[in-house]
Amino acid sequence: MKLPYLFQRFYLLLLGCLLTYLVMGMIVRHGWTQLGPVTGTIALVTLAMLVSAAAYPLARRLGGRLDRLRDAVRAFGEGDLARRAVVEGSDEIAALASGFNVAGEHIERLLHAHRQLLANASHELRTPLARIRLGVELLAERDDTTRRADLVRDLRELDDLLEEILLSSRLDAELPLAAEDDVDVLGLVAEEASRYPDVDVSPGDAPVDAGTHLASADPRLLRRLVRNLLENAHRHGQAPIRVEVVPSEAALRIVVDDSGTGIDAADRTRIFEPFFRSRAHRENVGSGLGLALVRQIAERHGGHVSCDTNAHGGARFVVALPRPSRMQG
Repeated sequence: MKLPYLFQRFYLLLLGCLLTYLVMGMIVRHGWTQLGPVTGTIALVTLAMLVSAAAYPLARRLGGRLDRLRDAVRAFGEGDLARRAVVEGSDEIAALASGFNVAGEHIERLLHAHRQLLANASHELRTPLARIRLGVELLAERDDTTRRADLVRDLRELDDLLEEILLSSRLDAELPLAAEDDVDVLGLVAEEASRYPDVDVSPGDAPVDAGTHLASADPRLLRRLVRNLLENAHRHGQAPIRVEVVPSEAALRIVVDDSGTGIDAADRTRIFEPFFRSRAHRENVGSGLGLALVRQIAERHGGHVSCDTNAHGGARFVVALPRPSRMQG
């Protein structure tokens, strides 16, 4: 077993001091007989003091590094989330300081994302709430069937928004996934696509009955991912919508193509941000969290999602998910 670097330094220093003290003691005891017991003892005590003085700079430097790390941890705990520890050297204390910095950056990023989520959510909630308040006032004046239907739609929109905010928060918390190795992605995609009359699902070049369209995933989250991609294509693209489930040795890809006008190249890197509105689609449609959840779900499974333009000029979304370990060669 490899000894820790800091322990090695202390061990070697202590061993060197003991050996030096032993050698000098033997010299005093057997070589310098003319010194006498008292003088020899004084010589050994003096040697011990010299060794201690030589070791003091190392102990002082170590104590100073620990004090600075303690101050950084205390400041971070008191709310200074931008505080980071100074990484000095390459031993265990340096590794601890580096680990603290990584954890601090992760916590700061999560808190910043939550603040943005709350700020954007409060803004997005105002619209359906205002429509509901107006609808209730008008409904109190007269019984209007159309107004009642609008209220039901607004309540459903509000419920969807709250559900997606809660799901986004749970994904940020990185709770354990209820992952299964044998999720039939092709069957799941076909079930979700059946909700739309203009979606065509293809298994790629692989045979359907060979068990090649399996992935390691949480079925509930994967269903939400597929549903959000199809809903996005339905709302912002045009029919027909094509979905292809393409298996490979290392990953399984879900490719969603629509026949719309596509997404501007400048927006493709931001399309997965919460509440981002593309310049080509400024209308207030949907909760604004659909594609953000797609990215979160893909990344929580160890995969990724990308956006591009297909051969027909429409939008193409590609999700890559890991395959079961037994299917990877």
